[in-house]
Amino acid sequence: MGKLKDANKKIEETVVEGYKKVEENVVGGYKKVENKFVDKFLRKDGETIEEAKERVIKEQKELEEKNKRIIERQQEK
Repeated sequence: MGKLKDANKKIEETVVEGYKKVEENVVGGYKKVENKFVDKFLRKDGETIEEAKERVIKEQKELEEKNKRIIERQQEK
């Protein structure tokens, strides 16, 4: 039974290692596309890509809050 357990452990490690490599490649590819999009369409002069991402997130939250207040006012009427 020890050999079977060892074989299963080796298979498990190989599968997990393969999954992690795929995951890293997919996430890495997504981040490259995301950064190029932010650079081309969202970044303002003198702003880094990371600063642009932070600004966009902040603007999105502010817009969501504004929309929430508008909806609440409409429901009060």
